[in-house]
Amino acid sequence: MNIICVVFDSLRKDCIGAYGKPFWGEVKTPKLDRFAGDSLMFTRVYPESLPTLPARRAIYTGKRVYPFHRGDFCLKGDFVGAAGWGPIPEKDDTIAEVLHANGYRTGFISSVYHQFKPSKNYWRGFDQWTFIRGKENDPYRSGPEPTEEEIRHYLPKEMDTHPFRREFIKRVIQNIRGLKHEEDYPVAQVMIESARWLEENRDAKNFFLMVESFDPHEPWNVPSHYRHMYDKKTTREQILSGYSDTRSLPAELVKRTQANYSGLVTMCDRWFGYLYESIKNLGLLDDTVVIVSTDHGHSVGDKNYIGKRGYPSSPEVCDVPLLVKHPKGEGMGRKSNIFVQHHDFFSMMLGFSGAKYDAKDKGITGRDLWSAALKKTDRGIRKHATIGWQSAVTVIENEWWLNCRVNGKGSFLYNPKKDPGMKKNVADANRDTINRLFSLAVKDAGGKFPDYIMESAEKAEDIPGCSAVAAKVSGL
Repeated sequence: MNIICVVFDSLRKDCIGAYGKPFWGEVKTPKLDRFAGDSLMFTRVYPESLPTLPARRAIYTGKRVYPFHRGDFCLKGDFVGAAGWGPIPEKDDTIAEVLHANGYRTGFISSVYHQFKPSKNYWRGFDQWTFIRGKENDPYRSGPEPTEEEIRHYLPKEMDTHPFRREFIKRVIQNIRGLKHEEDYPVAQVMIESARWLEENRDAKNFFLMVESFDPHEPWNVPSHYRHMYDKKTTREQILSGYSDTRSLPAELVKRTQANYSGLVTMCDRWFGYLYESIKNLGLLDDTVVIVSTDHGHSVGDKNYIGKRGYPSSPEVCDVPLLVKHPKGEGMGRKSNIFVQHHDFFSMMLGFSGAKYDAKDKGITGRDLWSAALKKTDRGIRKHATIGWQSAVTVIENEWWLNCRVNGKGSFLYNPKKDPGMKKNVADANRDTINRLFSLAVKDAGGKFPDYIMESAEKAEDIPGCSAVAAKVSGL
């Protein structure tokens, strides 16, 4: 069976219409909605570790990254992007390497520039890998120097509060100057190149294609016709995630930010549709499983915050979509509410492939969730999910959402069933529940946290986002 896995970055689950809508209003995703109707739609999927690179380590290796025993480093040519922010350890096999060893032809098309930084190795195991340049702080173009007028257009004075934001937006301006037509934008290029790879590799007996779109990650520059679907009135531009409180921004800039994000999600949807139609037109759907997911979401004004963080954690960041279209129609049009995490993707894809690999002997901790998902029962492969982000941990059960430091301090406890907006922290009245949930986090960590993670917890050290802006503005 062929396998195509599409991972978007920072795509909120509630911004896919099949799952619902965000608090600011509906986001148009007709292509993904139709795909969801052809797929088994998972409703309780969570990262294993965050943000961007730790999440992908879990997806690619099938192993837990939390509690970051092998994650205390920052290599040259990069910034600190939270614990686990680094290359895939040499002793860990990747899904691409395993499938390649079992006769698969493997391809990798990605605009996630973090995967291609000096000393990163996320292209391991691929017969072909293609890097789509120009997102965020990618050193794609070094000139000409932006004018003050250009900077001021993209950086409103309310956001011009840290020197690095100005340096960052200058790089962004340099990178986006060549975007004259919609087809020039990174998400379009990712999908076009992915379709081209499929055309050029139709002779493969079996293939595995990994498609990574950094969009709709910030900065949220998008062709105006997509933004105008959501806001035609605001004249001032705002494309940055400030990793800050929105109450320092005028309401019009918050609205513009939400419109740009919504527009970029709709653009991602349009170009995913292009790839999916290409898969259909090439006659591949009869023997190809197509998987669509994200690494995490993004707060865009939720609880007066723009950014993503592990403490306090929130559903718009940690609750992710997973859609799986099986060539035999298994699970089509159904929903599964079993608990799934990113490191399960490896085992699921391995199961689809039928490849020979001793997962248990290799230390794979993810589980093949497919057969459990097809059963019409709420009882799945695990009873909770544990998410790690630097010194913060989140434990999610049927009725509870616990977020605290790995030293057990600073607890946020919510009951999402009774309090869907997670507005009331009920930690003080439920210490026994906190202790029980925290014991699950400790168990999933193997019983112990690394010393540097404990030190980070004692310092209440937060490393938000996966952005150079977040790192610099936070003083990291």
